[in-house]
Amino acid sequence: MKIVRALALSSLLGASLILAQAPTPSKTTTPAPKAAKTPPAPAPSSADIASAKAKGLVWVNLNTKVYHFSTDSTYGTTKNGKFMTEADAKAAGARAAKAPGGKSAKAPASK
Repeated sequence: MKIVRALALSSLLGASLILAQAPTPSKTTTPAPKAAKTPPAPAPSSADIASAKAKGLVWVNLNTKVYHFSTDSTYGTTKNGKFMTEADAKAAGARAAKAPGGKSAKAPASK
């Protein structure tokens, strides 16, 4: 009987050693997909730009959070932007574009 117990015990110990050495299956997780960026709105037409200039709106580049006045050469031309009031642009966290020379651009003189 002692021999049977000894054999059973040795076989259990041997099996547990083998299982302890067996590599655990690695968890293969795929990274969570990144949130898809919303595609930029279509570029404004010349009529849209003229209408925005008449209303005194600024053009806000949504990627850089910089807004441009109607006198700026990039007004209405950046890839991802929209027209809004200067107050709305500031409320959205945007800042005025810098004029050549590193100074902040000024709003065009009102009529």
